[in-house]
Amino acid sequence: MENLAVVGVGYVGLVTGACFADLGNRVVALDINAERIEGLRRGVMPIYEPGLEELVARNVAAGRLSFTTSYEEALRGADFAFIAVGTPGGAEGEADLQHVRQSAEAIARTMQAPLIIVNKSTVPVGTGDWVADIIRANQRTPIPFSVVSNPEFLREGSAIADFMNPARNVLGSTDTRAAEKVAQLHLPLRAPILITDLRTAEMVKYASNAFLATKISFINEIANICEALGADIKEVATGMGYDPRITRHFLEAGLGYGGSCFPKDVKALAYMAAEQGRHPQLLQAVMDINEDRRIQLIEKVRMLVGDLPGKVVGLLGLTFKPNTDDLREAPALDVAQRLIAAGAQVRAYDPVGMLRAKELLPALETAESPYALAEGADVLVVCTEWNEFKQLDLARIKELLRHPGVVDGRNIYDPKVMARLGFQYLGFGQGYGADGEPLAMAGSEKQARS
Repeated sequence: MENLAVVGVGYVGLVTGACFADLGNRVVALDINAERIEGLRRGVMPIYEPGLEELVARNVAAGRLSFTTSYEEALRGADFAFIAVGTPGGAEGEADLQHVRQSAEAIARTMQAPLIIVNKSTVPVGTGDWVADIIRANQRTPIPFSVVSNPEFLREGSAIADFMNPARNVLGSTDTRAAEKVAQLHLPLRAPILITDLRTAEMVKYASNAFLATKISFINEIANICEALGADIKEVATGMGYDPRITRHFLEAGLGYGGSCFPKDVKALAYMAAEQGRHPQLLQAVMDINEDRRIQLIEKVRMLVGDLPGKVVGLLGLTFKPNTDDLREAPALDVAQRLIAAGAQVRAYDPVGMLRAKELLPALETAESPYALAEGADVLVVCTEWNEFKQLDLARIKELLRHPGVVDGRNIYDPKVMARLGFQYLGFGQGYGADGEPLAMAGSEKQARS
């Protein structure tokens, strides 16, 4: 059993701490937010993540996991200190490292014995060296330490499974022995471990996320072409995905990516490249295509309802993806803002994200169920592919709508089924009938678009 301190109890820190405790380690999770720590001591999770509440409760009861606001308490007897704090993006894409700096300074002032400091936060290339400089500059007396980069690859909504069943663990350090000690922590996971230098490990994280974001923007670009030529993007993606060099993952056309990682990390990587005199034109195209998806969705709404002032638009889903309450860079919020600015009345339903969304966008109305959302609306817009939306009584939805319009930003419905039910339906890249209309509209009565 090893003793770990984890600084930060957000998505990454809390999942990391709880999972390492479940592997048999003693973990003290620290956060300077006293309200959040007090809530965790009462069993109240600060985030929504399937299975997390049970995992935390089990390890707290076993005495392996505890919470504190004190660096002294967290570092007492610790062999490793994981930094897992937020690194939000700035206006130009630069990462805001103030929380990393504060954590490093506090660790330096508090540590009483040799320590391996592990950067778990997503940080710009070179941050590991910078953290080492901060530690040295703020130590009261010289104490040996090492810095290891261990980027996280957790997906919100499946973070626990991702931690316990990783595709790989990446470790970077100038101290190979320290990296090997961190590797020992990960051996029970039985996954490949790559040990490299600090900057390469930091780059692996950015390059991975940028590549996945590129796949999403690529398939959305192909979806645009499919719409123009009459091909079906879902079948195209399936055909592409059978190729083991490509795979089916991240080939879902629709509203584009959002969340706390892809938008921030692609922008940050482009910023880092530009700062070094490079021209990251592919990364810029990825971001431009993603931005265009929201604009195209608004245009599809106009295709169905005409001018937006006075129209009631219902949004199915607000979080950036299902099985999370995270609204950071959520496409739905961007869409809602654009619709409201255009004069539409916008209401929304989301299983877990509505209260926070109202705080962020007070003009947004909310509904207690998808059916309440549909009642009297001119059009429904699918923004998040929650499973419950796939199981709706669509015939009932049609009866509740003022006009039977659906814009499917996640392609969760079958156009032919929607046409048979009498909907005016627009997805993304799903092909056209012989008359030039989308397949779903070819089979249903066409509504005037004025």
